[in-house]
Amino acid sequence: MTEIELHFGAGLGSTQVSEEAKRLEELGFDYGGAGEHFMRGTPPSPSDMALPVMAAASGATRNLRVVSTVILTPLYHPVLLAKMTSTIDTLSEGRVTLGVGTGGEFPVEFEAMGVPVTERGARTNEVLTALKRLWTEENVTHHGRFFEFNNVTLNPLPHQKPHPPIWVAGRKDIAMTRAARFGNGWLPYFYGPDRYRNSRERITEIATQEGRDLQDFTWAHLSFISINKTKEEAASVAASRLGARYRSQTEMLSIVGSYCVLGSVSDCIEKLGQYVDAGVRTFIFSWCCPPEELRMHIETTAKEIIPALRREFK
Repeated sequence: MTEIELHFGAGLGSTQVSEEAKRLEELGFDYGGAGEHFMRGTPPSPSDMALPVMAAASGATRNLRVVSTVILTPLYHPVLLAKMTSTIDTLSEGRVTLGVGTGGEFPVEFEAMGVPVTERGARTNEVLTALKRLWTEENVTHHGRFFEFNNVTLNPLPHQKPHPPIWVAGRKDIAMTRAARFGNGWLPYFYGPDRYRNSRERITEIATQEGRDLQDFTWAHLSFISINKTKEEAASVAASRLGARYRSQTEMLSIVGSYCVLGSVSDCIEKLGQYVDAGVRTFIFSWCCPPEELRMHIETTAKEIIPALRREFK
């Protein structure tokens, strides 16, 4: 059996980011992830912007890569996003991965920014088109549907050449098309192993049609994980935590068993192994647990689950 190289990351919280990033690095994680919302829920619950969190995490570490999981791409002007990302990539000496999504779960965010939520896909595509040029060219002029600028040169350009990797997030076919056309990686969420396998096949098919080589493409997955004595207990906790973020607890309870990593250490290893068989090579964990159990989840994953997976697929 050919050895499979696996990589692992974990989401960073909204407080004590520097300390959390240092701890992830000490435990051997490859990535620290940061999501974002401008306003989430009514009334809005606490939320952060990904890029400042990534800057803090990279400044506190030496080897940990930082990845946005994900930015709300259509709410950014491409010049601003290119400059901010380039700055963090330069300061971190090339440790930035830009995870991009279209958002839309909370229309109030778009209303506050004066961006029609119905334009989010088209805006994202235009941002990504401009972003790559701004990262690799000088005197960039762009006249698009949503953005116009003339003779823009970023100095310095990103540390990574040709530019920081872009991981495209999403769940639908249009996101797969975006990943095949613009991305250097795929980062879906709420996917079971079978759906992940199908998405990998679909993205490869589209990329072939587009004439793109996916040899260095990163096949990642945002994995919600809840460690507990039984799958049933873990599912209850995961549904409670995710219900506050996405849907009602009752709705979440009906789907977490398919889309989340749940149960004992051995249960979690088995489920993650199914994802590896489906083609996942990089896992970004998002913890579904009460705050007082976070440290246990992180350490158990680092010291028991990850080593077991690496042994299994060596």
